[in-house]
Amino acid sequence: MPDTIDIQLKKGVLGLCVLALLARRDSYAYEIASRLSDAIGMGEGTIYPLMRRMQTDGLVETYLVESSSGPSRKYYRLTAAGRRALDGQTGEWRAFARAVEALIAGDDDESVIVAEAPAETPALLDQSARTESTAQADRGEDK
Repeated sequence: MPDTIDIQLKKGVLGLCVLALLARRDSYAYEIASRLSDAIGMGEGTIYPLMRRMQTDGLVETYLVESSSGPSRKYYRLTAAGRRALDGQTGEWRAFARAVEALIAGDDDESVIVAEAPAETPALLDQSARTESTAQADRGEDK
Protein backbone atom coordinates (compact mmCIF):
# COMPACT_ATOMS: atom_id res chain seq x y z
CA MET A 1 0.00 0.00 0.00
CA PRO A 2 2.72 2.60 0.76
CA ASP A 3 4.18 2.11 -2.73
CA THR A 4 0.77 2.81 -4.27
CA ILE A 5 0.37 5.98 -2.22
CA ASP A 6 3.90 7.08 -3.09
CA ILE A 7 3.29 6.57 -6.81
CA GLN A 8 -0.07 8.34 -6.74
CA LEU A 9 1.39 11.31 -4.84
CA LYS A 10 4.15 11.64 -7.41
CA LYS A 11 1.80 11.32 -10.38
CA GLY A 12 -0.50 13.91 -8.84
CA VAL A 13 2.21 16.56 -8.92
CA LEU A 14 4.13 15.44 -11.99
CA GLY A 15 2.55 17.98 -14.34
CA LEU A 16 3.20 20.77 -11.86
CA CYS A 17 6.84 19.70 -11.57
CA VAL A 18 7.28 19.66 -15.35
CA LEU A 19 5.72 23.11 -15.66
CA ALA A 20 8.01 24.41 -12.91
CA LEU A 21 11.11 22.99 -14.61
CA LEU A 22 10.13 24.50 -17.95
CA ALA A 23 9.45 27.88 -16.34
CA ARG A 24 13.16 27.99 -15.46
CA ARG A 25 14.40 27.04 -18.93
CA ASP A 26 13.43 25.19 -22.09
CA SER A 27 14.40 21.54 -22.02
CA TYR A 28 14.14 18.23 -23.87
CA ALA A 29 12.15 15.28 -22.51
CA TYR A 30 15.12 13.13 -21.48
CA GLU A 31 16.60 16.00 -19.48
CA ILE A 32 13.24 16.62 -17.80
CA ALA A 33 12.93 12.90 -17.02
CA SER A 34 16.45 12.82 -15.55
CA ARG A 35 15.80 15.83 -13.34
CA LEU A 36 12.50 14.38 -12.13
CA SER A 37 14.10 11.00 -11.52
CA ASP A 38 16.79 12.64 -9.38
CA ALA A 39 14.31 14.85 -7.51
CA ILE A 40 11.29 12.60 -6.93
CA GLY A 41 12.16 9.20 -8.39
CA MET A 42 9.78 9.29 -11.36
CA GLY A 43 10.63 7.00 -14.24
CA GLU A 44 11.30 8.11 -17.78
CA GLY A 45 8.33 6.18 -19.18
CA THR A 46 5.88 8.41 -17.34
CA ILE A 47 7.24 11.64 -18.79
CA TYR A 48 6.78 11.07 -22.52
CA PRO A 49 2.98 10.53 -22.45
CA LEU A 50 2.65 13.54 -20.15
CA MET A 51 4.69 15.73 -22.51
CA ARG A 52 2.47 14.71 -25.45
CA ARG A 53 -0.67 15.49 -23.47
CA MET A 54 0.70 18.85 -22.31
CA GLN A 55 1.48 19.73 -25.92
CA THR A 56 -2.01 18.68 -27.03
CA ASP A 57 -3.49 20.76 -24.20
CA GLY A 58 -1.51 23.80 -25.36
CA LEU A 59 0.58 24.08 -22.19
CA VAL A 60 3.90 23.50 -23.97
CA GLU A 61 5.21 23.86 -27.49
CA THR A 62 8.20 22.24 -29.15
CA TYR A 63 11.06 23.22 -31.40
CA LEU A 64 14.07 21.32 -32.75
CA VAL A 65 17.70 22.09 -31.91
CA GLU A 66 20.56 20.65 -33.93
CA SER A 67 22.91 18.44 -31.95
CA SER A 68 26.58 17.89 -32.78
CA SER A 69 26.44 14.48 -31.10
CA GLY A 70 23.48 13.00 -32.96
CA PRO A 71 19.99 13.76 -34.21
CA SER A 72 18.22 17.03 -33.47
CA ARG A 73 16.61 17.29 -30.05
CA LYS A 74 13.00 18.26 -29.49
CA TYR A 75 12.90 21.01 -26.88
CA TYR A 76 9.82 21.97 -24.90
CA ARG A 77 8.92 25.45 -23.70
CA LEU A 78 5.97 26.83 -21.80
CA THR A 79 3.23 28.66 -23.63
CA ALA A 80 1.28 31.52 -22.06
CA ALA A 81 -1.38 28.94 -21.13
CA GLY A 82 1.34 26.82 -19.52
CA ARG A 83 2.48 29.76 -17.40
CA ARG A 84 -1.10 30.41 -16.29
CA ALA A 85 -1.51 26.71 -15.46
CA LEU A 86 1.73 26.80 -13.45
CA ASP A 87 0.55 29.82 -11.48
CA GLY A 88 -2.82 28.23 -10.73
CA GLN A 89 -1.45 24.80 -9.86
CA THR A 90 1.27 26.30 -7.66
CA GLY A 91 -1.38 28.10 -5.60
CA GLU A 92 -3.48 24.94 -5.41
CA TRP A 93 -0.47 22.87 -4.36
CA ARG A 94 0.61 25.28 -1.62
CA ALA A 95 -2.89 25.49 -0.14
CA PHE A 96 -3.33 21.72 -0.37
CA ALA A 97 0.07 21.06 1.25
CA ARG A 98 -0.75 23.46 4.12
CA ALA A 99 -4.07 21.69 4.72
CA VAL A 100 -2.39 18.26 4.72
CA GLU A 101 0.33 19.52 7.08
CA ALA A 102 -2.37 20.84 9.43
CA LEU A 103 -4.06 17.43 9.42
CA ILE A 104 -0.79 15.58 10.00
CA ALA A 105 0.16 17.95 12.82
CA GLY A 106 -3.15 17.20 14.51
CA ASP A 107 -4.49 20.72 14.22
CA ASP A 108 -8.00 20.40 15.64
CA ASP A 109 -9.11 23.75 14.29
CA GLU A 110 -11.22 22.58 11.35
CA SER A 111 -11.65 26.14 10.11
CA VAL A 112 -7.90 26.31 9.42
CA ILE A 113 -7.97 23.09 7.43
CA VAL A 114 -11.12 24.01 5.49
CA ALA A 115 -9.96 27.58 4.86
CA GLU A 116 -6.63 26.38 3.51
CA ALA A 117 -7.98 23.57 1.34
CA PRO A 118 -8.29 24.91 -2.21
CA ALA A 119 -11.54 24.46 -4.07
CA GLU A 120 -9.50 23.43 -7.11
CA THR A 121 -7.73 20.49 -5.40
CA PRO A 122 -9.76 18.00 -7.48
CA ALA A 123 -7.92 19.41 -10.52
CA LEU A 124 -4.67 18.01 -9.12
CA LEU A 125 -6.32 14.62 -8.59
CA ASP A 126 -7.91 14.74 -12.05
CA GLN A 127 -4.49 15.49 -13.54
CA SER A 128 -3.13 12.37 -11.83
CA ALA A 129 -5.92 10.23 -13.28
CA ARG A 130 -5.37 11.65 -16.79
CA THR A 131 -1.62 11.04 -16.54
CA GLU A 132 -2.18 7.40 -15.53
CA SER A 133 -4.83 6.74 -18.18
CA THR A 134 -2.60 8.28 -20.87
CA ALA A 135 0.33 6.11 -19.76
CA GLN A 136 -1.89 3.01 -19.77
CA ALA A 137 -3.19 3.80 -23.25
CA ASP A 138 0.34 4.29 -24.53
CA ARG A 139 1.28 0.88 -23.12
CA GLY A 140 -1.85 -0.69 -24.66
CA GLU A 141 -3.39 -1.45 -21.26
CA ASP A 142 -7.03 -1.18 -20.29
CA LYS A 143 -8.11 0.57 -17.12
